[in-house]
Amino acid sequence: MRLSSGFLPTLKEVPSEAQIASHRLMLRAGLVRQTSAGIYAWLPAGLRVLRNIEQIVREEQNAIGAQELLMPTVQSSELWKRSGRYDAYGPEMLRIRDRQDRELLYGPTNEEMITDLFGQVIKSYRELPQALYHVQWKFRDELRPRFGVMRGREFFMKDAYSFDASYDDAVAAYRRMMLAYLRTFQRLGVRAVPMKADTGPIGGDLSHEFLVLAPTGESGVFFDAALEEQDWLHEAVDIADHKSLEAFFSGVTKFYAATDEMHDEKAWEDVPADRRREGRGIEVGHIFYFGTKYTESMGISVSGADGNQFFPEMGSYGIGVSRLVGAIIEASHDEAGIIWPDSVAPFLAAILSLKPGDEAVDALCEKLYAAAPDAFLYDDRGERAGVKFNDADLMGHPWQMIVGPRGAKEGKVELKRRATGERFELSVDEALAKVLGTDASGKGAA
Repeated sequence: MRLSSGFLPTLKEVPSEAQIASHRLMLRAGLVRQTSAGIYAWLPAGLRVLRNIEQIVREEQNAIGAQELLMPTVQSSELWKRSGRYDAYGPEMLRIRDRQDRELLYGPTNEEMITDLFGQVIKSYRELPQALYHVQWKFRDELRPRFGVMRGREFFMKDAYSFDASYDDAVAAYRRMMLAYLRTFQRLGVRAVPMKADTGPIGGDLSHEFLVLAPTGESGVFFDAALEEQDWLHEAVDIADHKSLEAFFSGVTKFYAATDEMHDEKAWEDVPADRRREGRGIEVGHIFYFGTKYTESMGISVSGADGNQFFPEMGSYGIGVSRLVGAIIEASHDEAGIIWPDSVAPFLAAILSLKPGDEAVDALCEKLYAAAPDAFLYDDRGERAGVKFNDADLMGHPWQMIVGPRGAKEGKVELKRRATGERFELSVDEALAKVLGTDASGKGAA
């Protein structure tokens, strides 16, 4: 994209309504604009980040055999009355009526709808297990929406649901999802620590929330540093084998990790002092086993091997996709602006022309831009160099490819790494190879 013609409005002044770093930077970097309380329009750069996160989430869900569908945002109240939650949910649910005076609601979650869809299709234990997910907008009418997308009323979320024939199978589904989550967050460039969560009135011990470490997090966290050192992407786990999943799960949960609400001082003392980590965390995901709560309350059963009907075991698994945009910024920024991980950045690099109109500069910039026009943002504006540097730092592109008259004459590019400030003077091919991860011949780097 060429910045001169792009819809990428940056702000010099800090918006007065923004209280935390992610809210300020998302507004200043032109990612979002507020349209009403707790509701935001996602501008082109922000939408690119949202889509990048969504795609990584999708790939890891698919990798464990979950199937994607898409459920509507508007739901019938009858589904929620069947489960008993319609009156119990509270004022956060946006309730509406259509022209036929039928009661509808803007979905805050999808347990009822997915259970009903499952019941319409699946009739026998032979068709189990099933794992279904979608990525969809949701709405909760927060009394005091604040902190931008971190606590908005409308939000973009991945929610998945598993259906199994037995408790053991449901536990295996839960463990598969934990693995998918850990791999997802690692690919997103953040460390999200899994912490045992309260299961509430349903009981049991299968509930974990995932918290991204950030100074502005809403929860205090205590955890063993070993959890930050794991490489989940290369963890050898056979997702079809219950024992392999059990070994993986035991390897994760043997390390202490708790929010301040669940913190156990006695257990904390057993963690070696040099491995104790304390801080703040932002919840970005939650996995939860709840058994037959919805299948039973909604009367959804299947036939078993003995011919008798039984209620399938369920779990639900959420990731806040739009919330993750804010959480990543909270965890990765400095005074100059955002520092995007490569995997989610709206643009992998900014091409900064220091002298538009100079023949050599223009030619070299065009050559760079032609190599990956969808991945690069070409700042071809007739602005001063300082303005371009400031905007590039603010927007957080992982790389800046700086082209000035002296370098252009020599066929050189100054390459800056946003996260570290490192600078390199390289040829065009070398610069492209470093940014795109290929060698000069165009082959993938080892």
